[in-house]
Amino acid sequence: MKKKLFLFALTTVLFSCSKSSTNSIITNPDISQPGNVSAQWSIPVAEVLDGGPGKDGIPALVNPTFVSASEVTFLNDQDLVLLFKNGNMVRAYPHDILDWHEIINDNIGDVSMAVTFCPLTGTGIGWGRIINNVETTFGVSGLLYNTNLIPYDRLTDSNWSQILNESVNGELNGQKAELYQLLETNWATVKQMYPDIGVVSTSTGFSRTYGTSPYGDYNTNNERFFFPVDKDSRLPLKEKVLAILDEGDAKVYQFSDFLNENIIQDSFKGKDYMMVGNTNFMFAYELTADLKNLDFTYVFGRNGDDIVLEDNEGNSWNVFGEAVSGPRQGEKMAVSNAMMGQWFSIPAFYNTEIYSGS
Repeated sequence: MKKKLFLFALTTVLFSCSKSSTNSIITNPDISQPGNVSAQWSIPVAEVLDGGPGKDGIPALVNPTFVSASEVTFLNDQDLVLLFKNGNMVRAYPHDILDWHEIINDNIGDVSMAVTFCPLTGTGIGWGRIINNVETTFGVSGLLYNTNLIPYDRLTDSNWSQILNESVNGELNGQKAELYQLLETNWATVKQMYPDIGVVSTSTGFSRTYGTSPYGDYNTNNERFFFPVDKDSRLPLKEKVLAILDEGDAKVYQFSDFLNENIIQDSFKGKDYMMVGNTNFMFAYELTADLKNLDFTYVFGRNGDDIVLEDNEGNSWNVFGEAVSGPRQGEKMAVSNAMMGQWFSIPAFYNTEIYSGS
């Protein structure tokens, strides 16, 4: 039995995310020797762990091939997808592919973005790839902090914390990532919103079993962890939440908050926010003073498109906070520093407040 478990863990670690079995010895990478980026880290170096596959052992994708939604056969309606919109271009990055690659470097019109995704924390975040006026790509370092992905940039070889959204080691230590807000929802909702969307193809150049998770029941088993992390028991550890981040603090919202109302207006650390959601997605907007007093109505599903809000001025707003008709047509709500993630991962990095209702 032990031999079978060892062979399974070895096979998985060669092809999947930074993972080891719960009985494996977790080691610290040797980050102080010549040839490494730097011994100076802004996070506790003793908690920077070697995930197993090594640097680039999980291959990030660069400018992948896209197919139309009608050509997609590998996604089921409930499979999760990350969306990004720039102008008239909308692209989808399925979890089924990100589970195996963790980072997709893409160019969407005039935006150079890395979709960073950690399967062990369920966090998907868009990062700008222009660093010091130079376009670069991000790769997977093979290191973890609080069981979360540590990408590295290929321009300076600096290491970055995904959930902290900043470089934590190397030449760029302390530099913040430029953030692009992504929408996470299921494939059925994607097809309803954007039937002509471009979707990352499974023709990646790598042989992977896309559609089969390399982590088994990890996303639903609250007792299953591969690496040590502090666990806050206020919510089920693997529950998906929406987190608004502000410096070292966070506020989270649950899908259950949207069962009786689809719009939540709230404040956090002196800023005003509006959250829109249902059982399939949650999205946050930062409200500027001229938008705060508008009377918004939730209308998603009325016309089978991406319009989620209307207001008392006669404006219609899509899910990305763009006014697509009405007197404010062409305006866009301010991007919020928000992301989806598994509950345990947020208080592992931030002082976290849970939304408790109006």
